[in-house]
Amino acid sequence: MSITATRIRNPWAWVPSSYLSEGIPFALIIWVAGTMLKDLGHSDGEITLATASIGIAWSLKPLWAAFLDMFKTKKFFVLWMEVVMAALLCAIAVSLPLPNYFQITIAVLWVMAFCSATQDICVDGIYITSLDEKGQARYIGVQGVFWNVGRLFGTALIVWVAGSLKEDHHLSTTAAWSWALFLSAGTLAALAVYHWFVLPSGSVGDRPASAGAAFRTFWDAIVDFFKKDSIWGMLLFVFLYRSSEGLLLQEGPLFLQASPELGGVGLSLKDKGLIDGTIATGVSLAAGLLGGAFMAKFGLNRRTLVFMALCLNIPHVCFVVLSQLAGPGHTLSFWTVASLVTLEKFGYSFGFVANMLYMMQQISPGRYHMTHYAFANSIMNLTLVPTQMASGPLADFLGYKAYFIVVMVAAIPSVLGAVIAPFPRKVDGSPAVGAGRH
Repeated sequence: MSITATRIRNPWAWVPSSYLSEGIPFALIIWVAGTMLKDLGHSDGEITLATASIGIAWSLKPLWAAFLDMFKTKKFFVLWMEVVMAALLCAIAVSLPLPNYFQITIAVLWVMAFCSATQDICVDGIYITSLDEKGQARYIGVQGVFWNVGRLFGTALIVWVAGSLKEDHHLSTTAAWSWALFLSAGTLAALAVYHWFVLPSGSVGDRPASAGAAFRTFWDAIVDFFKKDSIWGMLLFVFLYRSSEGLLLQEGPLFLQASPELGGVGLSLKDKGLIDGTIATGVSLAAGLLGGAFMAKFGLNRRTLVFMALCLNIPHVCFVVLSQLAGPGHTLSFWTVASLVTLEKFGYSFGFVANMLYMMQQISPGRYHMTHYAFANSIMNLTLVPTQMASGPLADFLGYKAYFIVVMVAAIPSVLGAVIAPFPRKVDGSPAVGAGRH
């Protein structure tokens, strides 16, 4: 692909805000929606069954990414997706007082997820086609930092605002969340206005000649993907590596919010925003950087992969400890909860790096490197859907004390997946003995 680099705008004017605008809707859909529904009185089972599958939207991005190159500019889609998502957030806000708000909210979140996924595709496309290779490398860290600022905006600020409106200003739960959602909508709308002036168009050199040509290229990439040596063994690793984590991703935060009478920790919205939003996000950033440094120093091999699997899974014991300490009549101190949650988040973010590196160095190399990396990412995220959907009903049935022991047992396949993971390519990226080139 030839790249038309547009250097009209300083990247600092648009790279941070672009990835901030990516992080905000993702955080609102994946994390904040569950917090809101829990605060409105819904059970863990209702929440996870309804919301966990929404993440499929981001997993299906490769299915329509190529076709977006055929119409308008990437800037056009980014601006419209931001405006539409702002309108959708307003729709949820005004629907909360209605008797069927739950069904409306879930339906709107589905539409919003596909808008957010489309925005992600086009923001990444603008980044790739508007910066040369040196510029791409220079601002790659900025992407991650400001995406996480968007996550902070949702999981910390918006949750804190809703809590403050309830606790300090005595608004009803419904009114507090409506105003918090209006704040989110206003922020995305403001970003759209800003991007109207500063965002490059994201031109590309090689557009598909037709929809048929785009489909043929996509189909060839799929066939090539499944011809890779040891592909099924590698995909088994991708599936197993996050088997325990999927049970924790949505259920862990809901447990922190659940009342002690139900066996939960009973964090207020303000405390949850601080612990599960601000502190957890900061720790996740630091752990991800350290995990990357560790893998850069020791490389990707079976020993480091197993070590990282242990780092990912052993800290889940923190939730076992919390669930045993929590319950009726037990008020845990802020710092006890913060320390244990922080330790678990650190282990997750540190160990998660190995999963991404394995997909990058073992699964995706070949003729369609970028496309196959997107495929692997999509499959990885799809494997989380069933465990996340099952997590709420299972926790409701077993109770938190037993449930988090099940989470620890589910860590065993994760570590075994790292033990048996195939390495068809050498550490330096060249084919291993007996491995074919694709």
